[in-house]
Amino acid sequence: MSEHDDGSSHHHPRPLSAAALRAQAIEALLAEKGLLASDAIDKIVEIYTRDIGPLNGARVVARAWSDAGYKQRLLRDGTAAIAELGFGGLQGEHMVVVENTPRVHNVVCCTLCSCYPWPVLGLPPSWYKSFEYRARIVREPRAVLRELGLELPATVEVRVWDSSAEVRYMVLPERPPGSEGLSEAELSALVTRDAMIGVARALSPKR
Repeated sequence: MSEHDDGSSHHHPRPLSAAALRAQAIEALLAEKGLLASDAIDKIVEIYTRDIGPLNGARVVARAWSDAGYKQRLLRDGTAAIAELGFGGLQGEHMVVVENTPRVHNVVCCTLCSCYPWPVLGLPPSWYKSFEYRARIVREPRAVLRELGLELPATVEVRVWDSSAEVRYMVLPERPPGSEGLSEAELSALVTRDAMIGVARALSPKR
C-alpha cells in the first residue's frame, strides 16, 4: 500500500511507522556519510526480495524432491547442502532443514525478534515479525495456521521451531501429488516462501 496521497488536496500521507522512520533515518545517515548510496539500498532490497529470496530456497527444495542423496545431505547438514547450490553466508550461517511428512508438519518462527534465513527465503514478511505471530504460533499453532489458510488433520503432529541468531530453520515441504516427472525448474515453481516457513503447503501443479 502506498505511503503517498493520490494528489487531491483533502488527502494527506499516512504517518510512517516507527520502524519505517528508523529505516529512513539510517538510510539517510548512511547516504550522508557516503557509506551507502540510496540506489544501492534499493538494489539490495530488490535482490533479497526477488532474486536471493525465495527463489533460492525453492531451488533447494526442488533438488531435494528430485535427488534422494541431496535430500539426505540437506536434512543431515542443511548449511553444507545449501552451500552446494551456492547459497549461504550472512543470516544463513547455521541452517537446519526440517521435513514435512503426512504425519508431521513443521512451522518456523522467531519468538525473540525476527531471525530468518535470508539467503534462502529473502526478506521476512511483516507478519513473521509481528508480536502476535511470534507469541501465538507457539501457544496455538493449529489456530494460527488455520487463520493463515492451512487446515491440518488432527492426526498430524505440529512441531514449532524457534529460529535464533545461532540456528535458523527452513521447512522442506511435502512434494505435492501430481508433480511426478516434472523438471527441477518446474518443481521449484511450486515452492513458495510460506511453504518453506511452514504456514502453507507447496502449490499443486497446474493440470
